[in-house]
Amino acid sequence: MAKLELTTLVDGLAFGEGPRWHDGRLWFSDIADHQVKALDADGKVEVMVELGDRQPSGLGWLPDGRLLVVSMLDHKLLRLDGAKLVEAADLAEYCGGWANDMVVDAAGRAFIGNLGFDLAAGPSEMRTTHIVRVDPDGSVRSVASDVASPNGMVITEDGRTLIAAESAAMRLTAFDIAADGSLSGRRVFAQLEGKATADGICIDAENAVWVASPTTNEFLRVHDGGRISERISSGKLMAIACMLGGEDRRTLYAITAQTHVFPDARRLRTGRIETVRVEVPGAGWP
Repeated sequence: MAKLELTTLVDGLAFGEGPRWHDGRLWFSDIADHQVKALDADGKVEVMVELGDRQPSGLGWLPDGRLLVVSMLDHKLLRLDGAKLVEAADLAEYCGGWANDMVVDAAGRAFIGNLGFDLAAGPSEMRTTHIVRVDPDGSVRSVASDVASPNGMVITEDGRTLIAAESAAMRLTAFDIAADGSLSGRRVFAQLEGKATADGICIDAENAVWVASPTTNEFLRVHDGGRISERISSGKLMAIACMLGGEDRRTLYAITAQTHVFPDARRLRTGRIETVRVEVPGAGWP
Protein backbone atom coordinates (compact mmCIF):
# COMPACT_ATOMS: atom_id res chain seq x y z
CA MET A 1 0.00 0.00 0.00
CA ALA A 2 1.36 3.40 -1.01
CA LYS A 3 2.26 5.80 1.76
CA LEU A 4 -0.31 8.58 2.07
CA GLU A 5 1.04 12.13 2.02
CA LEU A 6 -0.67 15.46 2.58
CA THR A 7 -0.81 18.24 -0.01
CA THR A 8 -1.43 21.83 1.10
CA LEU A 9 -4.67 23.30 -0.25
CA VAL A 10 -4.62 26.57 1.69
CA ASP A 11 -2.25 28.17 4.20
CA GLY A 12 -2.00 31.44 6.10
CA LEU A 13 -4.85 30.59 8.46
CA ALA A 14 -4.65 31.54 12.14
CA PHE A 15 -5.97 28.38 13.85
CA GLY A 16 -8.50 26.16 12.13
CA GLU A 17 -10.76 23.77 14.03
CA GLY A 18 -14.05 21.88 13.72
CA PRO A 19 -14.03 21.11 9.95
CA ARG A 20 -17.39 20.05 8.51
CA TRP A 21 -18.35 19.07 4.96
CA HIS A 22 -21.58 20.92 4.14
CA ASP A 23 -23.27 21.92 0.87
CA GLY A 24 -20.24 21.16 -1.27
CA ARG A 25 -17.69 23.07 0.82
CA LEU A 26 -15.52 22.55 3.87
CA TRP A 27 -16.71 24.77 6.71
CA PHE A 28 -14.44 25.36 9.69
CA SER A 29 -13.86 27.65 12.65
CA ASP A 30 -10.79 29.87 12.59
CA ILE A 31 -10.64 30.27 16.35
CA ALA A 32 -7.90 32.89 16.53
CA ASP A 33 -9.55 35.01 13.82
CA HIS A 34 -12.97 34.76 15.56
CA GLN A 35 -14.60 33.68 12.30
CA VAL A 36 -16.40 30.75 10.70
CA LYS A 37 -15.06 30.19 7.20
CA ALA A 38 -15.79 27.95 4.22
CA LEU A 39 -13.35 26.52 1.69
CA ASP A 40 -14.12 25.39 -1.85
CA ALA A 41 -12.34 22.71 -3.87
CA ASP A 42 -10.02 25.31 -5.46
CA GLY A 43 -8.79 26.59 -2.10
CA LYS A 44 -10.84 29.81 -2.04
CA VAL A 45 -11.74 30.79 1.53
CA GLU A 46 -14.86 32.79 2.34
CA VAL A 47 -15.74 34.28 5.73
CA MET A 48 -19.24 33.07 6.58
CA VAL A 49 -19.74 34.41 10.12
CA GLU A 50 -17.97 37.10 12.15
CA LEU A 51 -18.05 36.51 15.91
CA GLY A 52 -16.50 39.72 17.20
CA ASP A 53 -14.55 38.90 20.38
CA ARG A 54 -15.97 35.36 20.63
CA GLN A 55 -13.94 32.26 19.79
CA PRO A 56 -15.83 29.69 17.69
CA SER A 57 -15.17 25.96 17.86
CA GLY A 58 -17.65 23.15 17.10
CA LEU A 59 -20.02 23.56 14.14
CA GLY A 60 -23.21 21.79 13.10
CA TRP A 61 -26.56 22.30 11.41
CA LEU A 62 -30.15 21.87 12.51
CA PRO A 63 -32.48 19.87 10.24
CA ASP A 64 -33.91 23.17 8.92
CA GLY A 65 -30.42 24.27 7.80
CA ARG A 66 -29.58 26.79 10.49
CA LEU A 67 -25.95 26.84 11.62
CA LEU A 68 -24.96 26.11 15.23
CA VAL A 69 -21.65 27.40 16.61
CA VAL A 70 -20.01 26.67 19.96
CA SER A 71 -18.64 29.85 21.58
CA MET A 72 -15.71 28.70 23.70
CA LEU A 73 -15.00 31.37 26.30
CA ASP A 74 -18.54 32.31 27.34
CA HIS A 75 -19.79 28.69 27.23
CA LYS A 76 -22.64 29.36 24.81
CA LEU A 77 -24.22 27.54 21.90
CA LEU A 78 -25.06 30.10 19.23
CA ARG A 79 -27.50 29.78 16.33
CA LEU A 80 -27.40 31.73 13.09
CA ASP A 81 -30.91 33.05 12.41
CA GLY A 82 -30.70 34.81 9.07
CA ALA A 83 -27.70 37.10 9.43
CA LYS A 84 -27.90 37.32 13.23
CA LEU A 85 -26.23 35.10 15.84
CA VAL A 86 -28.51 34.38 18.78
CA GLU A 87 -27.99 32.37 21.95
CA ALA A 88 -29.43 28.88 21.59
CA ALA A 89 -28.26 27.56 24.98
CA ASP A 90 -26.08 28.34 27.99
CA LEU A 91 -23.61 25.51 28.69
CA ALA A 92 -21.85 27.06 31.70
CA GLU A 93 -23.36 24.77 34.35
CA TYR A 94 -21.60 21.77 32.85
CA CYS A 95 -18.36 23.33 31.55
CA GLY A 96 -15.21 22.71 33.57
CA GLY A 97 -13.26 24.70 30.98
CA TRP A 98 -13.59 26.15 27.52
CA ALA A 99 -16.54 24.80 25.54
CA ASN A 100 -15.20 22.98 22.52
CA ASP A 101 -16.21 20.52 19.82
CA MET A 102 -19.68 19.34 18.89
CA VAL A 103 -21.59 16.85 16.76
CA VAL A 104 -25.24 17.42 15.75
CA ASP A 105 -27.34 14.35 14.97
CA ALA A 106 -30.11 13.86 12.41
CA ALA A 107 -32.74 15.02 14.94
CA GLY A 108 -30.90 18.29 15.58
CA ARG A 109 -29.58 17.28 19.01
CA ALA A 110 -26.17 18.84 19.70
CA PHE A 111 -23.65 16.85 21.76
CA ILE A 112 -20.95 19.19 23.10
CA GLY A 113 -17.75 18.71 25.08
CA ASN A 114 -15.40 21.05 26.90
CA LEU A 115 -11.72 21.01 27.76
CA GLY A 116 -12.06 20.73 31.54
CA PHE A 117 -9.47 23.50 31.94
CA ASP A 118 -8.53 26.96 30.66
CA LEU A 119 -6.30 26.35 27.64
CA ALA A 120 -4.56 29.70 28.10
CA ALA A 121 -3.57 28.78 31.68
CA GLY A 122 -2.52 25.23 30.84
CA PRO A 123 -3.78 21.82 31.95
CA SER A 124 -2.40 21.88 35.51
CA GLU A 125 -5.90 22.30 36.93
CA MET A 126 -7.51 19.78 34.58
CA ARG A 127 -10.48 17.87 35.94
CA THR A 128 -12.99 15.56 34.38
CA THR A 129 -16.11 17.13 32.99
CA HIS A 130 -19.33 16.53 31.04
CA ILE A 131 -20.64 15.85 27.59
CA VAL A 132 -23.87 17.81 27.31
CA ARG A 133 -26.80 17.49 24.95
CA VAL A 134 -28.70 20.52 23.71
CA ASP A 135 -32.07 19.66 22.21
CA PRO A 136 -33.70 21.77 19.48
CA ASP A 137 -35.90 23.42 22.11
CA GLY A 138 -32.76 24.76 23.84
CA SER A 139 -32.88 22.47 26.87
CA VAL A 140 -29.46 21.43 28.19
CA ARG A 141 -28.58 18.28 30.12
CA SER A 142 -25.49 16.26 30.96
CA VAL A 143 -25.48 12.92 29.13
CA ALA A 144 -22.04 11.76 30.34
CA SER A 145 -19.92 12.80 33.31
CA ASP A 146 -16.37 12.07 34.49
CA VAL A 147 -15.05 12.52 30.94
CA ALA A 148 -11.40 13.53 30.45
CA SER A 149 -11.43 16.59 28.18
CA PRO A 150 -14.08 15.48 25.65
CA ASN A 151 -13.02 16.81 22.28
CA GLY A 152 -13.96 15.67 18.76
CA MET A 153 -17.14 13.58 18.47
CA VAL A 154 -18.76 11.49 15.75
CA ILE A 155 -21.97 9.50 15.34
CA THR A 156 -22.11 6.31 13.30
CA GLU A 157 -24.21 6.07 10.14
CA ASP A 158 -26.96 4.11 11.90
CA GLY A 159 -27.25 6.82 14.55
CA ARG A 160 -26.78 4.33 17.36
CA THR A 161 -23.25 5.09 18.58
CA LEU A 162 -21.44 8.25 19.62
CA ILE A 163 -17.64 8.13 19.75
CA ALA A 164 -15.81 10.88 21.63
CA ALA A 165 -12.14 11.76 21.81
CA GLU A 166 -11.09 11.91 25.45
CA SER A 167 -7.99 13.96 24.82
CA ALA A 168 -6.62 13.91 28.36
CA ALA A 169 -7.03 10.12 28.61
CA MET A 170 -5.52 9.49 25.14
CA ARG A 171 -8.44 7.35 24.02
CA LEU A 172 -11.63 7.16 22.01
CA THR A 173 -14.73 6.31 24.05
CA ALA A 174 -17.99 4.96 22.64
CA PHE A 175 -21.55 5.32 23.94
CA ASP A 176 -24.85 3.80 22.84
CA ILE A 177 -27.41 6.43 21.81
CA ALA A 178 -31.00 5.74 22.84
CA ALA A 179 -34.03 6.96 20.89
CA ASP A 180 -34.41 9.85 23.35
CA GLY A 181 -30.77 10.91 22.89
CA SER A 182 -29.50 9.59 26.21
CA LEU A 183 -26.11 7.85 26.33
CA SER A 184 -25.30 4.50 27.96
CA GLY A 185 -23.02 1.50 27.52
CA ARG A 186 -19.83 3.50 27.88
CA ARG A 187 -16.77 1.60 26.65
CA VAL A 188 -13.27 2.16 25.32
CA PHE A 189 -13.32 2.17 21.52
CA ALA A 190 -9.54 2.55 21.30
CA GLN A 191 -6.74 3.33 23.74
CA LEU A 192 -4.07 5.19 21.81
CA GLU A 193 -0.49 4.03 22.29
CA GLY A 194 2.74 5.88 22.83
CA LYS A 195 2.36 9.64 23.03
CA ALA A 196 -0.59 9.84 20.66
CA THR A 197 -3.74 11.63 21.72
CA ALA A 198 -7.00 12.57 20.03
CA ASP A 199 -8.17 16.04 19.04
CA GLY A 200 -10.57 16.39 16.10
CA ILE A 201 -12.00 13.21 14.58
CA CYS A 202 -14.21 12.00 11.73
CA ILE A 203 -15.66 8.62 10.79
CA ASP A 204 -15.77 6.56 7.60
CA ALA A 205 -18.11 3.98 6.10
CA GLU A 206 -16.27 1.10 7.82
CA ASN A 207 -16.73 2.80 11.23
CA ALA A 208 -13.02 3.49 11.43
CA VAL A 209 -12.21 6.84 13.02
CA TRP A 210 -9.67 9.27 11.58
CA VAL A 211 -7.92 10.90 14.53
CA ALA A 212 -5.82 14.07 14.59
CA SER A 213 -2.99 13.54 17.08
CA PRO A 214 -1.32 16.89 17.88
CA THR A 215 1.19 15.32 20.27
CA THR A 216 2.70 13.11 17.55
CA ASN A 217 2.02 15.27 14.46
CA GLU A 218 0.03 12.65 12.58
CA PHE A 219 -3.41 11.60 11.44
CA LEU A 220 -4.37 8.03 12.39
CA ARG A 221 -7.08 5.74 11.03
CA VAL A 222 -8.19 3.86 14.14
CA HIS A 223 -10.45 0.81 14.34
CA ASP A 224 -12.60 -0.49 17.20
CA GLY A 225 -10.15 -2.20 19.55
CA GLY A 226 -7.26 0.12 18.74
CA ARG A 227 -5.77 -1.21 15.50
CA ILE A 228 -4.26 1.56 13.38
CA SER A 229 -4.46 0.94 9.63
CA GLU A 230 -3.09 4.28 8.37
CA ARG A 231 -0.65 6.88 9.64
CA ILE A 232 -0.19 10.19 7.84
CA SER A 233 2.53 12.54 9.03
CA SER A 234 1.84 16.25 9.36
CA GLY A 235 5.56 16.97 9.47
CA LYS A 236 6.57 19.81 11.78
CA LEU A 237 2.98 21.00 12.24
CA MET A 238 0.50 19.74 14.82
CA ALA A 239 -2.42 17.67 13.58
CA ILE A 240 -5.51 19.51 14.84
CA ALA A 241 -8.65 18.13 13.16
CA CYS A 242 -9.87 16.28 10.08
CA MET A 243 -12.95 15.71 7.94
CA LEU A 244 -13.84 13.44 5.04
CA GLY A 245 -15.40 15.43 2.23
CA GLY A 246 -15.47 16.08 -1.47
CA GLU A 247 -18.12 14.88 -3.92
CA ASP A 248 -17.40 11.22 -3.09
CA ARG A 249 -16.40 11.87 0.57
CA ARG A 250 -12.97 10.32 -0.13
CA THR A 251 -10.91 13.46 0.41
CA LEU A 252 -9.45 13.74 3.88
CA TYR A 253 -9.20 17.41 4.83
CA ALA A 254 -6.51 17.77 7.48
CA ILE A 255 -6.13 20.92 9.59
CA THR A 256 -2.63 21.63 10.87
CA ALA A 257 -0.87 24.46 12.72
CA GLN A 258 2.40 25.30 14.41
CA THR A 259 0.94 26.48 17.72
CA HIS A 260 -2.32 26.38 19.67
CA VAL A 261 -1.47 29.59 21.57
CA PHE A 262 -4.09 31.80 19.95
CA PRO A 263 -2.35 35.24 20.10
CA ASP A 264 0.73 33.64 18.52
CA ALA A 265 -1.41 31.76 16.03
CA ARG A 266 -3.05 34.95 14.81
CA ARG A 267 0.33 36.64 14.44
CA LEU A 268 2.22 33.74 12.85
CA ARG A 269 -0.62 32.44 10.64
CA THR A 270 0.87 28.97 10.19
CA GLY A 271 -2.51 27.27 9.97
CA ARG A 272 -3.12 25.07 6.94
CA ILE A 273 -5.75 22.86 5.41
CA GLU A 274 -4.12 19.93 3.66
CA THR A 275 -5.68 17.08 1.72
CA VAL A 276 -5.12 13.47 0.75
CA ARG A 277 -7.27 10.96 -1.12
CA VAL A 278 -8.30 7.86 0.85
CA GLU A 279 -10.03 4.61 -0.07
CA VAL A 280 -13.01 4.53 2.31
CA PRO A 281 -15.53 7.41 2.13
CA GLY A 282 -16.89 9.39 5.02
CA ALA A 283 -20.15 8.45 6.71
CA GLY A 284 -22.28 9.29 9.72
CA TRP A 285 -22.10 12.65 11.46
CA PRO A 286 -20.61 15.22 11.19
